[in-house]
Amino acid sequence: MSEISTIYKISIIAFTLFCSASGSGCPVLECWFVQEKPGHGGGFSVPMSQEKSLMFIRTEAYSEETMSELHPPADISPSRIYYVTDPAGTFCSAALNPPKGSVNKPKCEINPFMPHASMVRWTSALTDSAQSPVYLQADWFSVAAQGLDEQLTLSNIMRAPSASKEPKVILSVSSKSPVVRSRLGEPVLLDCGFWVDPSSPVHGSGFSVEWRYQFRGEGRLVLAYDGKNDRFAETSETGADIDITGLYETGNASLILEESRVRHSGTYICTVYLPHLLAQVAVDLEIVGVSAPSIEDSMAMVAVALLLYSMIKFLSWTFSSSDSSDSELEDKVKTFLQYYYSLIISLMSSKTSLSAYCLSLFCRKRRKPASAPEI
Repeated sequence: MSEISTIYKISIIAFTLFCSASGSGCPVLECWFVQEKPGHGGGFSVPMSQEKSLMFIRTEAYSEETMSELHPPADISPSRIYYVTDPAGTFCSAALNPPKGSVNKPKCEINPFMPHASMVRWTSALTDSAQSPVYLQADWFSVAAQGLDEQLTLSNIMRAPSASKEPKVILSVSSKSPVVRSRLGEPVLLDCGFWVDPSSPVHGSGFSVEWRYQFRGEGRLVLAYDGKNDRFAETSETGADIDITGLYETGNASLILEESRVRHSGTYICTVYLPHLLAQVAVDLEIVGVSAPSIEDSMAMVAVALLLYSMIKFLSWTFSSSDSSDSELEDKVKTFLQYYYSLIISLMSSKTSLSAYCLSLFCRKRRKPASAPEI
């Protein structure tokens, strides 16, 4: 019995040590602090400055004792050392905490953040009052972090009392699968989740979620949901949805595409809006098993289009000038269409022959094929 009691005590001590270690097991994150250089106005090309910075991260608030135990490196300015409180442990992911001595490091960037009311219509209810809350009078920062091996992408909004270096995470938006590959025709889930600090005044004051598609400089709205009024914005996109129950219960804002298509390939931006705050992450979707048209494929499509156009013009001329009876003309037209339909199908199945035919048909003097039916 005494041996069992001893084992039990050891287990309790080990568990306590594990819990205390896990509480302080968040990474020390090296980042770049990026901002506009002072003294420069707006424009297309604004000079930016970047400084090395460091974030010590805990799930519990810092005390003078815990801060005194930390030893920042000498090559980083004290003004760029931050003691971050992250109650939900959003930064405390293995993807942001590589093994000691690892060459690969997570990417991290800190920027000054200016709270503001959003201009999109599905967020207008979040800022009905034109007054700026006193809560916003503080130093705000946005942090964008990317984990190792495409395991995580994270965007956090932090608030610190003015002139303080102890910010606290207020809003966190993340994706555990920033790169998704899917086969054509299969359903797709694009991961996105968010968390709001329960002790913050913005908690419970409403939210909005937006998914937007971006590809080669062009974009479209895929889905937008006004959580304060419980309604979706009208979009032209079909087959896209989110789990409303999961959205409210766990902050699951993942986008569900019922059936992946070629046009779905590209980058999707998940944005979460709170009153005067927003954070967003990007998810790249690649539809595998589909290749871009080659030059020969493009020539094939052009040749088919020109061939069909010539056929239509020829038939129009035939109908207007033929003296044959209606039944005879109908039979000839059917024979003509069947012949060219078979020709187009056979040419499309052979890129080389179609390319050669295209050159001979449209770049030289055209001749009627010897076996073509007469009309």
